[in-house]
Amino acid sequence: MAKGWWWVAVGVVVVGVWAARHDGDRKTAETATAQPTPSATPQRTVSPTPAAKPWYDDYDPAHFAPQVRRYAGQAGIRPQLLMAILYNEAYKPHDPKFERSWAQVDSDPAFGIANMHRAAFDDSKRGRDFAGRKWEQLPDDPGLAIEAAAWHLHDLAKRLPDKRSQRYTKDELLALGYNTGAGNMRAFAKGAKAGTQAQSYLDRLHDNWDKSARAVG
Repeated sequence: MAKGWWWVAVGVVVVGVWAARHDGDRKTAETATAQPTPSATPQRTVSPTPAAKPWYDDYDPAHFAPQVRRYAGQAGIRPQLLMAILYNEAYKPHDPKFERSWAQVDSDPAFGIANMHRAAFDDSKRGRDFAGRKWEQLPDDPGLAIEAAAWHLHDLAKRLPDKRSQRYTKDELLALGYNTGAGNMRAFAKGAKAGTQAQSYLDRLHDNWDKSARAVG
């Protein structure tokens, strides 16, 4: 009940009691009936806007196609290759908390959606736009991870020998270099055959190749 109407009702009752005391012929005091409280104006219920899910809850490398095209273009590498690398590296959860927890038990952890190790990141950032960034920021910043991976592939390409075996294409060699390091990449370029783990990485690259092309348009 509204506060003002409550005081009106109390006043009416008091007057009724006073009249009963001064009217000896009446057996029953007049009963005052308070006016009903006006109904409150209906309030519109506003549903809260659902909070957006973190990007890593529904992670698909294709969601970052614009960044892949942008940074691949800047680094002079094929966007399809960079996207395929991201698909290859999507085998583990990329929740930043998970990555940092895993780093507590891994002596050489890899961070971010491109799974970069500290040394690779620090080498790739020298003289680049992200030179002031830190490896520890990779789990929280997919854009930074893509930019660093693009320039790492660029740097690997610079380390390929001029004369190469025909066993692997340039993109395959860069993928192998990303996975196994520049030294092994150079050996593969000279004709060495990839081992079981390196070949498995290359097989996944082939599996992801067509959908990577579709993702980057």
